[in-house]
Amino acid sequence: MSAVPLRNNKAALAAARTVTVLGATGSIGDSTMDLLRGARDRYQVEALTANSNVEALAKLAKEFDARFAAIADPARLGELKDALAGTNIECGAGESAVIEAAARPADWVMAAVSGAAGLKPALAAVDRGAAVALANKECLVCAGDFFMQRAAKAGACILPADSEHNALFQALSSGNREELVRVIITASGGPFRTWAPADIEQATLEQALKHPNWSMGQKITIDSASMMNKGLEVIEASYLFALSADEIDVLVHPQSIIHGMVEFSDRSVVAQLGAPDMRIPIAHCLGWPERIVGPSARLDLAKIGQLTFEAPDFERFPGLRLAYEALRTGRGATTVFNAANEVAVAAFIAGKIKFGSIARLVEATINDWIRAGNLAPLSSADDAITVDHNARNRAASLLPQIALKAS
Repeated sequence: MSAVPLRNNKAALAAARTVTVLGATGSIGDSTMDLLRGARDRYQVEALTANSNVEALAKLAKEFDARFAAIADPARLGELKDALAGTNIECGAGESAVIEAAARPADWVMAAVSGAAGLKPALAAVDRGAAVALANKECLVCAGDFFMQRAAKAGACILPADSEHNALFQALSSGNREELVRVIITASGGPFRTWAPADIEQATLEQALKHPNWSMGQKITIDSASMMNKGLEVIEASYLFALSADEIDVLVHPQSIIHGMVEFSDRSVVAQLGAPDMRIPIAHCLGWPERIVGPSARLDLAKIGQLTFEAPDFERFPGLRLAYEALRTGRGATTVFNAANEVAVAAFIAGKIKFGSIARLVEATINDWIRAGNLAPLSSADDAITVDHNARNRAASLLPQIALKAS
């Protein structure tokens, strides 16, 4: 846990003023820029990156007077240069430019590049000892062990930006590691919480994208509907806070007001509450070790009226079970879990498989990977990326038979 800052490390970040946002045009990036917009006198933007949205990236770079802007798509460099013509903003394109953005001298970096593509940029920020607000689950799901080791070695502070992990981060400050019994990650249950398994099997894309509480990107919304997202969060929590699978529980909480809880040895349970607004955990990371004024709505518990809880249904949502199994297996299994899920979600969006086949494809890919004797410890970013690439290929090859079985 040494790379995750404790409250008495405040001096390390007290003077932080320069910020970089990796993935500035995505949903997390948008929330981050909104917070920065409200505190212009406190923060200077060093660098911004985007995947392919040149227009939005250039607009943000000019609005915040960024020093550097990078577009991940190398074919869009000319467009970016044209959009920034007449400014003093440097720009670049391709993976190397995104990594350069992360390596530039910002005190605080939001790591919100989605997928395995976010790993190397996040490591570039980590290796220079920056404070890294981590919103990219794949950094830990794909490469958790060595990612946290690298952070500890460089003296980097990893600040959890996901609502659930940020909640745990705040609650964990109420006790010592040896007093910890378990952490509890809450889940809304998504749009299919009360659906019969047969109906979930046939759920449409439109239905999967109707999340009851959160406004998120397409992929993460589908992951929430399948509870794969909660499985990814279990894995992430394990690496982030050095917890075993048995020390992490999931509790379904449909109102999404309590985001995480920590139980200590005296049976005290400390919870973090807040409205379902990603600007709240991001604001905590942005202001840490202090707190900034945020624009989110005040929590009105009287208006909400009641908070309810239920155990997760592993049969209705097998993705959560698979995540625990992958975490216990280790040696690259969580990397395979994530890669196969991304292939499955893309196939579902494209209409190639049914919603219920997402978990079946993930399970088939993991089982095939284990049978082939591919499990091995991962010791570098290249190891993780290679496993990710190979697992995607294997999932793609299994896709036709999974689709056929469900037809």
